[in-house]
Amino acid sequence: MENTNQNYNIKTMMTFIVPSFIGLLLFMTPVNYNNALTIPIAVLAKGLQAALAEVLPQMVTFIVVLSTLATILTKLMKPRLIMENSFLKNLLDISPIWFSVRLLGAIFIVLTYSQTGPEMINSVGTGALVLNDLLPILFCVFLFAGLLLPLLLNFGLLELLGALLTLVMRPLFNLPGRSAIDCMTSWLGDGSVGILLTTKQYEENFYTQREAAVIGTTFSAVSITFSLVVISQVQLEHMFIPFYLTVCMAGVLAAVIVPRLPPLSRKKDLFIDQTVRKQDDEVIPLGHTALSWGLDRALCRAENAGGVKHFMLDGSKNMIDMIFGVLPVVMGIGTLALIIAEYTPIFTWLGMPFIPLLELLQIPYAEEASKTIVVGFADMFIPSILAASIESEMTRFVIAALSVTQLIYMSEVGALLLGSRIPVKVWELFAIFILRTLVTLPFIALMAHLFF
Repeated sequence: MENTNQNYNIKTMMTFIVPSFIGLLLFMTPVNYNNALTIPIAVLAKGLQAALAEVLPQMVTFIVVLSTLATILTKLMKPRLIMENSFLKNLLDISPIWFSVRLLGAIFIVLTYSQTGPEMINSVGTGALVLNDLLPILFCVFLFAGLLLPLLLNFGLLELLGALLTLVMRPLFNLPGRSAIDCMTSWLGDGSVGILLTTKQYEENFYTQREAAVIGTTFSAVSITFSLVVISQVQLEHMFIPFYLTVCMAGVLAAVIVPRLPPLSRKKDLFIDQTVRKQDDEVIPLGHTALSWGLDRALCRAENAGGVKHFMLDGSKNMIDMIFGVLPVVMGIGTLALIIAEYTPIFTWLGMPFIPLLELLQIPYAEEASKTIVVGFADMFIPSILAASIESEMTRFVIAALSVTQLIYMSEVGALLLGSRIPVKVWELFAIFILRTLVTLPFIALMAHLFF
């Protein structure tokens, strides 16, 4: 956007102020709900989940199967209605790999819902966990967040905050200022909302491939609420303040170091349309402060935002894209990762090289702790379940904090990233997971020795 220096009318100002205020209220205002800190959009999602608790498994099963059948129809018949609509084409005419994942998700969800087939697919620790615990809340989050996300994206709020926060985010993390909003939304509410926000901004040419990959794998932080659940699982609720302080400090450390290492450092600084970011697109022009330039950009965006019809259409596309495109991927990849964790020794073997490191860091019960380290790649909650039986409070503290700061887990965050258009592969996610583990584990161990 150019430096316009023009005077905007009251309608444009209200178009910026009112939706942006509502967006801030819904996505970034901390509220106390059921004795836990969260954001209003998460409260709406949990309220809908409670109201539809008995039918949500049937609903998500129907959606995953319908999405897969529509994809098969598109692949076989290529209907003109779909092929000539860019939105439907991107949703249903997918690559062979993603078609396979979507088909796998449909098979898993049918077997799990009907409780037929191998127990390893539909057991309470694998398919049933994804179907009954994860997909219902994701459906409710995507429904509200998808519909209402244009309040943050379309009316100038990110332009204003981006100009103000670039002075912090660019030198510290080499990211645009607007990326701070993704982190705050995840931290206060839900990591899946942060990924949805990042995905939409990448698709709209606000983030390059590198920036989107870094933000998605680094700033989709675990919410305060879930952190409390994890520390409660290892029976250390009284340690929540030092625990969460450790998690936050370790997270910042990982955010500074890991993006500067491969594979993230090798991502291209190209937008989704293969163009390059202009060198001066974050420079504040002469005659402007960060605030005045941010306001100018925000009002320019608000002036071109479109009306209520455009807002509803944009929100509906977000919602449909996430619900029909991502839920089958989460079911397929999440269930597969949990099967590997529950029924094979692979994650135990992968954890064995960490035994010498844990012993070097003087963590008690190093062998037992090593079994929990890599299994977090399948699901973030599994390490704290396994750690609950370890006698040492220090070891339980370390495992709980590490599981939260590792961040990449395939039952949700990993599957969401793979289901999006953000350019990351499975092996890259695993490499980032290991790097985050190696960076944060020594710091967490140091903090644990201070507290115990």
